[in-house]
Amino acid sequence: MESTLTNHDKNVATVLHVASFSKYFFPFGNFILPIIFWTMYKKDSSYIDHHGKEVINFQLSLLCYKIAATMLCIPFFIAVGIHNVSTWDIFWFHDISINVEEGIRIFGISLVGIISGLGALLFFAFNITYTIVAAMKANEGERYRYPLTYRFIK
Repeated sequence: MESTLTNHDKNVATVLHVASFSKYFFPFGNFILPIIFWTMYKKDSSYIDHHGKEVINFQLSLLCYKIAATMLCIPFFIAVGIHNVSTWDIFWFHDISINVEEGIRIFGISLVGIISGLGALLFFAFNITYTIVAAMKANEGERYRYPLTYRFIK
């Protein structure tokens, strides 16, 4: 904790973290608003500069993790989704039959979808939890470092 911290420094650092929630109101708000605040106030103190870097690094890391998770899920959707056109006859009422292979394919797509959805919920909870913790630590005057964050900006 720095001895020269003012309430202004603590408040700006807290707002930097909370500003990342703006992504729920407009696209890329989790980058735009914190960068605006960070560039406005980073010359005021090293404390604000530290928290600004942490916010941007955390949001960039989450973006990279989400892209990687999506890239991992796409091949599973494609592999499970490949099917023979004749199995769709049930929807055209040409040949009404229950195809076990179709049921397995639907189960596979559902399973991959459920796992993807749980992963998205995990990212959401991780983002919300650690952003709130970081904002609280910033308001208390501590230099917080997000976990599992790659330091793009040093």
